Amino acid sequence: MRIESITARELKMRLKAPFETSFGVTQDRRVVLLEVHTDVGTGWSEVTAMEGPYYNAETIHTAWIMGREFLSGLVLDVDVSSPEEISKLMENVRGQEMAKAAIECAAWDAFARSEGKSLSHALGGTRDVIASGVSLGIQSDTGRLLDAVEKELADGYRRVKLKIKPGKDVAVVAAVRKSFPDIDLTVDANSAYRLEDADLLKQLDDFGLSYIEQPLPWNEIYQHSLLQPQLKTAICLDECIHGVRDAEAAIALGACRVINIKLGRVGGHSAAKKIQALCMAKDIPVWCGGMLESGIGRAHNIAMSTLPGFVFPGDVSASQRYWVEDIIDPEVNVTPQGTIHVPTDPGIGYRIKVDEIERRTVRREEWTNRVSIPVGAAQ
Repeated sequence: MRIESITARELKMRLKAPFETSFGVTQDRRVVLLEVHTDVGTGWSEVTAMEGPYYNAETIHTAWIMGREFLSGLVLDVDVSSPEEISKLMENVRGQEMAKAAIECAAWDAFARSEGKSLSHALGGTRDVIASGVSLGIQSDTGRLLDAVEKELADGYRRVKLKIKPGKDVAVVAAVRKSFPDIDLTVDANSAYRLEDADLLKQLDDFGLSYIEQPLPWNEIYQHSLLQPQLKTAICLDECIHGVRDAEAAIALGACRVINIKLGRVGGHSAAKKIQALCMAKDIPVWCGGMLESGIGRAHNIAMSTLPGFVFPGDVSASQRYWVEDIIDPEVNVTPQGTIHVPTDPGIGYRIKVDEIERRTVRREEWTNRVSIPVGAAQ
């Protein structure tokens, strides 16, 4: 296959309700989509970067610039035999995993469509359904949180994840566990704590959590290796893992017992598959995290979640939890049993609502290889 051009679009999408984490509140999402045109067909993907550099160093602005000025020039008009080679073409650009992932994931969609296969089967997935979990943002009071948990459980979700931060942690988790003693419960700190908070974090051992996600800073694998032996509860690493080498280091150091694989954060499907294979070999369970994606991003997450080793329910929940109207048809739906049926149509398996996308588009560019992209050299 050969990528001939890339169409980048920025959309404005509003969440049904504000979503609060330890690094801020989000309601208006600026979503960047890529439509990759190849000689075998078209594929779609989503840039999962946020508006500001608070989850990681990337933003929708940096991803747009990197895609236009550097990455597109490396992948356009190059013949490749499979989408894995797309990642290799971009490997000399350091970092920029979310920008790279968007190009590579769209190429996977185009490739799967051309082969007449669902994306899940093209990736090597083995499941027809996946388990769905829900992530609840920080609430203004515990009563509202308990009501939210009850609603999500009634809707069938198999795991509840609570966002926590200093001052909104132990007492909140205790209240939820008391009211719902038997649910699969996890917490996500999004790097809000420091190693000196170990005694506070040890208190979370009392609540039978499946894991504590990313308690320490985003770039501190070593400090997590000092914290994990102090806890009975497994640590799950998220922001620390940018590729298979980070996963190797985290596992070797004993920094975690679970890994969250996010496609954007690790650079796309090919990188995610490498981490999944490593974790299976090392008996480390994985699951697929989310980034408040539209349906296009969710569809890619669903496909990845069908691979062996994705043991825990992921963050792929129903479209209607977040959006009044999604940009795929049908929208992502969760069954009363807390599962999502994996689509079987070619590619991501959902129809792209192009008219709706165009209606919401506020910025659009076509990236072609008519202009050469300068490549810098280090001394």
